Amino acid sequence: MKDEFIYGINPVMEALRGDRQAFELFVAGGGHDRRMEKILALAAGKGVPVRQREKGDLTRLCGTDYHQGVALRVAPFPYADLADVLSSWRASGENGLLLVLDGIQDPHNLGALIRSAACAGAQGVIIPQDRAAGITATVEKSAAGATETIPVARVANIAQTLEELKRDGFWVYGAADNAAAPVYGQDFTGHVALVIGGEGEGIRPLVRKKCDLLVAIPIKGGVASLNASVAGGIMLFEVVRQRSSTVRS
Repeated sequence: MKDEFIYGINPVMEALRGDRQAFELFVAGGGHDRRMEKILALAAGKGVPVRQREKGDLTRLCGTDYHQGVALRVAPFPYADLADVLSSWRASGENGLLLVLDGIQDPHNLGALIRSAACAGAQGVIIPQDRAAGITATVEKSAAGATETIPVARVANIAQTLEELKRDGFWVYGAADNAAAPVYGQDFTGHVALVIGGEGEGIRPLVRKKCDLLVAIPIKGGVASLNASVAGGIMLFEVVRQRSSTVRS
């Protein structure tokens, strides 16, 4: 498998803080910015050589000019094994929260959803192997480094995975625009798996059937639906809100 490039301040910083193998750090300009100085210190601590490059060189290397003057050559992204994700959750003793993505195609949406899941304290993100975006440099940039802080498992069959989660005690809630049940009327204080469908088509029919309940986010006007990453963020932080309220009471 070929090495990959991570670019952007936060993704590179989180990669250097994590366990992912890093080979070379490419920077444009000096290290006078405090965040860049921290990146250089992290690279030195891990023994990662630093290469000075012009900004144009980094643009060609990364395939984009949104690199913020820094890029890191790393080993391919290490997807987590679902069994390990579930084992770690069981050992934590915490209420489960997993985000299941059924066919997200846009890497920016995928990155934003992973970032939201990490910020909400989810134990993992589950994506399909086929017909969906995988973890790329664009995803890692959109996730602002969150791909290094939350496990992402890639599975062959989302429907079968939902059955496995239900056997482990998870209630599975799918987001659907036409659902009769509102998201704000549900009890998310137990073990919860939230399913967000792909852009345009939403959750696929077989996956819908595996959900315990389909829920909708109330929309007052404008267009008929929300962006997938926005919908996922709303649902994740409704879980956070309910659990925080339960702890306080």
